[in-house]
Amino acid sequence: MSSWNEGSEGLEQPIVSAVTHSEDEVVFDLSGLPDRPGIAAAIFEAIATEEVNVDTILQDVVHGSATVSFSVPAGDVDAARRALGHVHDAIGPFEVVEIADLGKVALIGAGMRSHPGVTARMFRTLADERINLRMISTSPITISCLIPRDDLTRAVAALRTAFALDSG
Repeated sequence: MSSWNEGSEGLEQPIVSAVTHSEDEVVFDLSGLPDRPGIAAAIFEAIATEEVNVDTILQDVVHGSATVSFSVPAGDVDAARRALGHVHDAIGPFEVVEIADLGKVALIGAGMRSHPGVTARMFRTLADERINLRMISTSPITISCLIPRDDLTRAVAALRTAFALDSG
């Protein structure tokens, strides 16, 4: 029985111990990349050379063309741009789109991987607030979503309520 069932009384809820957020996320969407071994390595080696902190990475391949998206803190944007310039020189042309109006909201807690209802509850809470998810990242102790920066305050409040973190 899940500890997130509605109407269940007496069950201990919080495996979620906190809701955190940051306001300085920028996503780089790279499209038109060749779908061949070494492309992701070339991109992220260049990023590492410029000492850029990468948070979330997504890759998709459709009809022989790859798309890679990754997020960085706003303070690393110039270095990421320099790195991508080097990648253009190494692998050829591709399109880069920057999305700079994002923030990150995250649930923090132990054992979330063994409680599948946590992710569903987070997504339903944000959907009920009409907050669109741009990127999602998970680990054993966090579930993070990149969302429009203007929605951060509302997202944090709604998640704190949904996971009973307002008391105490």
